Amino acid sequence: MKPKAATERPKSFGLVAQFDTPAAIFRACEKVRDAGYLRWDAHTPFPVHGLDKAMGLKPSRLPWISLVLALGGAATGLLLQWWTSAVEYPLIISGKPYFSWPAFVPVIFELSVLGGAAGAVFGMLFLNRLPQLYHALFRVDAFAKVTDDKFFISIEAADPRYDEQKTRKLLESAGASLVTVVEA
Repeated sequence: MKPKAATERPKSFGLVAQFDTPAAIFRACEKVRDAGYLRWDAHTPFPVHGLDKAMGLKPSRLPWISLVLALGGAATGLLLQWWTSAVEYPLIISGKPYFSWPAFVPVIFELSVLGGAAGAVFGMLFLNRLPQLYHALFRVDAFAKVTDDKFFISIEAADPRYDEQKTRKLLESAGASLVTVVEA
C-alpha cells in the first residue's frame, strides 16, 4: 500500500445540507429528486409526512420478505406435524386419521407468526444495511443536530450526477442554511 502524499486531498463522501423546517426539507427533497440524483438520503429528527413520496422512494420490499417467511413458517409447522404423526410415529388416537389438520392449526399459526416476525426484523436490518457502526456523516459537527431540531440531505459523491459545485448550488437554491463537504 502506497503512503498518501501530504498534498493529496482525502476522497470526499459527498455533501450534506442543513435545513431548518420540515417544509424546507420537503421542498428540497423534491428538487433533488427532480434533478435526477440516485444516491442521496434525507435525515430528520422525526417522521415528516409524505417525505418518502417527495424523495421518489419505491414501496418497501419488507412486506414481501415478511410474507415469504411467514408462509415458510406455516409450511414448516404443517410438514413437521404431518411427518411426525403420519410417517415417523403413526398412532391411531380415538379413531382420528393420521393427518388430522385441525389439530395442527395452533402450531401452524404460531410458526407463521414467528416466521413473519423474524422476516420483519431481519429483513429490516438487511434492507437498511444495519448494523452500521460508523458513517462518514458522523464527522460533520452540525449533523449532531439531526437528533434535535435540524433536517439534513446528504448526496453521495458516488452518484453519477454528482459534481461538487453544481450539487452545492442545487442545495443552496433549495434553501439550505448550511452546505458542508463530507470527507470520507
